[in-house]
Amino acid sequence: MGMRVLVAEDFEVLATAVATGLRREGMAVDVVLDGDEALESLAVTRYDVVVLDRDLPGTHGDEVCRQIVAGGTGSRVLMLTAASTVADRVDGLAIGADDYLPKPFDFAELVARVRALARRSAPAVPPVLAAGSVSLDPARRAAFRSGRRLELSPKEFAVLECLLAADGRVVSTEELLERVWDAEADPFTTAVKTTMRRLRLKLGSPPVIHTFREGGYRIGDQA
Repeated sequence: MGMRVLVAEDFEVLATAVATGLRREGMAVDVVLDGDEALESLAVTRYDVVVLDRDLPGTHGDEVCRQIVAGGTGSRVLMLTAASTVADRVDGLAIGADDYLPKPFDFAELVARVRALARRSAPAVPPVLAAGSVSLDPARRAAFRSGRRLELSPKEFAVLECLLAADGRVVSTEELLERVWDAEADPFTTAVKTTMRRLRLKLGSPPVIHTFREGGYRIGDQA
């Protein structure tokens, strides 16, 4: 499935840079600048990973973390903090954070940590997803049609992963927007149709993605 991340960080320049970098990795990212906004977003959206600055204004990062854990949604928390002492690290993990990264941090390290946490957050899926002649290996970031490797953009890959993970179920446009894009996506956007058209072209014939009148898509050899 697509990876949904919430970045809660009050230093806007850093928050924007982190979000831009994670989006480049194919993740859907929402950004909030204080703890109150973080709790509002968490109330309406299920995130795989929350990148959480510990010293947030409004509701403190520690309290946001406690509420995430108490909510039982399975969201994983990567806590960012300027403090780098062992005692602070132990504190952060004691209140339920899954991982901890002191500032300043290396961006590649942040991405690796987020990916590792997202794997723990997601329900178990087969190592390779498949439907008929189409297969996708999430770990290798590789997709194939009849043994031919497909050159897909991050969004096309994420859409295909969503369809295959649905295991024959019809996936709505709204669900694709929520899993693959983010809160910035306009619900009336043509992004899903445009990405789907490109994906179908790359998959080739015979067609394997079928459109349903109610606004959904299903993957399989049979319509």
